[in-house]
Amino acid sequence: MKRETKMLLEKACDSLLLSIELFNRPHDRGRVSGVLIQLDHAFEMLLKATILHKGGKIREKRAKETIGFDACVRRGLTDGKIKFLTEEQAITLQTINGLRDAAQHHLLEISEGQLYVHAQSGVTLFRDLLKKIFDQELAYHLPARVLPVSASPPTDLTTLFNSEVSEICKLLRPGKRRRIEAQARLRPLALLDATIRGEKGQPTAGELGRIGQELLAGTQWPKVFIGVAAVEITPDGSGPSLSLRLTKKEGIPIHLVPEGTPGAYTVAVKRIDELGFYNLGAKQLAENLELTMSKVIAIVDHLGMRGDSECYKEFRIGSVLHKRYSQKAIDRIKAALENETVDDIWAKYRKKLKKLSE
Repeated sequence: MKRETKMLLEKACDSLLLSIELFNRPHDRGRVSGVLIQLDHAFEMLLKATILHKGGKIREKRAKETIGFDACVRRGLTDGKIKFLTEEQAITLQTINGLRDAAQHHLLEISEGQLYVHAQSGVTLFRDLLKKIFDQELAYHLPARVLPVSASPPTDLTTLFNSEVSEICKLLRPGKRRRIEAQARLRPLALLDATIRGEKGQPTAGELGRIGQELLAGTQWPKVFIGVAAVEITPDGSGPSLSLRLTKKEGIPIHLVPEGTPGAYTVAVKRIDELGFYNLGAKQLAENLELTMSKVIAIVDHLGMRGDSECYKEFRIGSVLHKRYSQKAIDRIKAALENETVDDIWAKYRKKLKKLSE
């Protein structure tokens, strides 16, 4: 590992540990902002370390400063040469970044349940990327006494939003005069919803006021926060080993739009350079896996990968047909080889070919 990559990774783990420490502190003053700021910084350092580790650049030509958070996510999501993020992972990252922005630059009132969901899903994602990219366990970087992040999780977005909306409506009822508090509490809900729908930027006071009036009038929150209807929390395990991930479900889809679309978040990106995404031929795929081309083709056939648009696509340029694979094909093959050996798959493939030739 290069020295710069190693140092960035160390900074990432330091900030994550500080975020976990702040989450578990026994008093609340400055706690929410501290958790979000340190968690956001942990991810920016991790993303930059990953980009460098995979052969990318974190500084534009002649630029004095390194690229920012959004640019890091964009490269991890869409750059075919280094792609390492999924759309769902990008949503988690952009939500944390948006909450950090609100906490650091304006007002953010977030419930314990919401803070838990974002902190725990953040720790889960950090652990996933650390293992996938650097083959390191998060536990290696944490003292044995650390509890990341909590043992009493609310793992249902519906229940969480029902509770939040109820409290917000109480603040907005006539005679309360607590509009600023209500908007501060609405902000994290609106940020999550906007991020899921691919919209960038903090919600304005006018937008928060409109949302508040809709909820106060009795509109059900799934009709107001339509983006949240597209995802759910997926828990795995319990207690100290609990994992939380935001995953897409049936509902409002996550739309992809061209890069540069005004008001669009990083997650709202269309793969314009298809050849950049499907950037591997069979030979390059074999080299990455340290296998022969014949055995790689056998595995591709065995897994039916030519039917998976995320892994394989054919391009016709002139009279020549090019069969191309994405970086995701490497991950899928590696995962398959954890359950089956190359020799077993090769034997099945040769047997299949022999049968077809008879």
